[in-house]
Amino acid sequence: MRVLVTGASGLLGHKLVGELINEGYNVIGIYNRHSIPIEHRNLTKVRLNLAEYKPLEDFMLKMKPDVIVHAAAYTDVDGCEKNKETAWRVNVNATRSIVRVSRIIKAYLIYISTDYIFDGERGLYKEDDLPNPLNYYGLTKLLGEELVKVSDLSYTIIRPSAIYGVGGSKKSFAEFVVERLSRREEVPALIDQYVSPTLNILLAKAIVEIIKKELTGIFNIAGERMNRYDFALRLAEVLGLPKNLIKVARMCDMKRWIARRPRDSSLDISKAMSLLDTKFYDTELALRLFIEDWSNRDHGRR
Repeated sequence: MRVLVTGASGLLGHKLVGELINEGYNVIGIYNRHSIPIEHRNLTKVRLNLAEYKPLEDFMLKMKPDVIVHAAAYTDVDGCEKNKETAWRVNVNATRSIVRVSRIIKAYLIYISTDYIFDGERGLYKEDDLPNPLNYYGLTKLLGEELVKVSDLSYTIIRPSAIYGVGGSKKSFAEFVVERLSRREEVPALIDQYVSPTLNILLAKAIVEIIKKELTGIFNIAGERMNRYDFALRLAEVLGLPKNLIKVARMCDMKRWIARRPRDSSLDISKAMSLLDTKFYDTELALRLFIEDWSNRDHGRR
C-alpha cells in the first residue's frame, strides 16, 4: 500500500513516516523547507509548496496513493493572524486541492486538525461538540475539516492537542522547557491554560493503527488534560531537573500574543481509547519516550 504524507518533515510528519516504513508501507513524503530526516528504500521524498496547487495536484494524480495523510499546515497561531492570506492558501485552499484529487483517485484521506477549533470555555471537548474557533488559525483548520466532511470520500479527521516531541522545524513546548531548565534558566509556564499534551511518537502510532483498522469518522487523539505549568513540572521531575525554576505565568501576561487562545481546549479521548490499542493517552509512557528521543537527538536518530 502506498501512503502519501504532507508535512512529512514536521513534528508529527517525520515520526509518522518512520512508523509507516516500519510497518512495511511505501511512503511518499512531501516537504517544503526542511528535508525529511530519514533515508529508506521505501521512502520517496518530494519538495513541494502546498500553496502552489497545480504542481501539488499533478504530482498526486501521478503517484495515485492509496492513503493520504494531510499533516501539513500553517500552524503559527500569531502568524496566521498576521498573514491571513497565507493561512488561507495553505490551510484551506491546499486542503481543497487534496480533497479534489483524493476524490479523483479514490484515496482514503486522513486530515490532521487541532483542538483550536474550540473556544475553550469548558474543555474536554467530544468529537461532536460544536466548534467555535477564537483565532484565524482555528478557523482555517475548521474550514479544512468541513471540506473533508462534505466530500464523498472515505475519511478520518484526527484532532490532537499541543503536540510535542523532538524533531520539528520549531521547538515544541517540551523542548523549550528541557533546554531552559538544562541551562538553569527560568521557565514561565501558564497555570490557567489547559490542553491535552500529545506526544508526536504516540500520535504517529495511533494514525498507523487507524490506517490498518480502516477507521473512519472524527477522533480526538490526545494526552491527559493538564495546564502547561503542571506539564512542565512533570517533565522536570522525570528528567531530574530543577522544578523551582518553573515559574507560574498567566494568559493575561502574554503581551506578545496577537491571536486569542482558548483557555481550556482539552479533549475527551474516550471514543479513540475504546477503539485503539495504542496508549496515546499514557503520560508516563509519553514522557519516557520523549526522554529517550531527546537523549538521542544529537546522534541523528529520530
